[in-house]
Amino acid sequence: MAWNEPGGNDQDPWGGRKGGDGPPDLDEALKKFQEKLNGIFGGGSGGGSGSGGGFSSSLLGLLLVGALVVYGLFGIYQVNEQERAVVLRLGVYHDTVGPGLHWNPPLIDQVFPVNVTKVRSRSARGQMLTQDLNIVDVTLSVQYEIGDVKSFVLNVRDPESSLVQATDSALRHVVGSSPMHEVLTEGREKIAIEVQTRLQAYLDSYQTGISLGTVNVEDTSPPREVQAAFDDVNKAREDEERLKNEAQTYSNGILPEARGAAQRVIEEAMAYREQVVAKAEGEAKRFEQLLTEYRKAPKVTRERLYIDAMQEVMSNSSKVMVDVEGGNNMLYLPLDKIIGSSSKPVTSGRADEVSPDVIREIADQVADQLRRESINNTRRREVR
Repeated sequence: MAWNEPGGNDQDPWGGRKGGDGPPDLDEALKKFQEKLNGIFGGGSGGGSGSGGGFSSSLLGLLLVGALVVYGLFGIYQVNEQERAVVLRLGVYHDTVGPGLHWNPPLIDQVFPVNVTKVRSRSARGQMLTQDLNIVDVTLSVQYEIGDVKSFVLNVRDPESSLVQATDSALRHVVGSSPMHEVLTEGREKIAIEVQTRLQAYLDSYQTGISLGTVNVEDTSPPREVQAAFDDVNKAREDEERLKNEAQTYSNGILPEARGAAQRVIEEAMAYREQVVAKAEGEAKRFEQLLTEYRKAPKVTRERLYIDAMQEVMSNSSKVMVDVEGGNNMLYLPLDKIIGSSSKPVTSGRADEVSPDVIREIADQVADQLRRESINNTRRREVR
């Protein structure tokens, strides 16, 4: 039941009895509350001043322990696998820690974790002046990683902002040293390599701790106001390149053919030379053999040579003109008709060759004809 209801023994919650018209004694209530707390925490039920001192010492100890626990818990942190952390102690560089669970005293150490495996990207775009005083629009992208965590955290206030400015500076320097047609056509890869080399040198001199991966020139184009003229220039350059390729193709086709024809002529000339030399050597040997036979039998050999010569001449001619000595008329012998009317077969393998028998027959007919002509001429002179 409530303390102020009938039957409540007229006691208040602080241990006093109901009575009087004034309010309860607060000092006495606090004293009783402290005694109860001392009983709970082992302070006993001693006197008033002793009990108050024990309670204050115990509470202070608990507060200190709790504060230490909380302080220690606040100092625990974890570094992920892809991160590295820079630790500053009282504002001075202390250590660089790797992945895992670590503890550093709060309010004394500062921890700056940085992702060192993530590939970051920045882009730069702007109008730039080339070496030949033309304006081009260039778009460039830079991929980079954090190579030195300590330098990235401590040496530069804003490393990525420095990267953007250094990229713009390096790009303008390289483009300003290149002619327009290289920037817009085949020189883009070379420009990207030069920009990467120069930009990495800038970042190393600034000690930013940034390591470049790749630099790509994504787009290069002239200003829109001169796009039509630039297209005409590109078309003319393509026509020039096409004509060069056609000329080179024609050259590659005609030169081997000319070399082959020249080699063929050389081979034919060498073959003809070998043939002529071999034939001359054979004729010389045959003449030496004939000379030997001629020395043995001059008359027979001479007649044989004459017959062979006549055979060769007659086999290549179908008409013979004979000038009769002492007469005014020239004798004409149609050998082709004589050969055609002859009943003897041709012994040679070719139709236009004359066999020795036919030649002898022709020679006999010629001799008879000449004899008759001579007799007729003698009779005419006698009659006169």
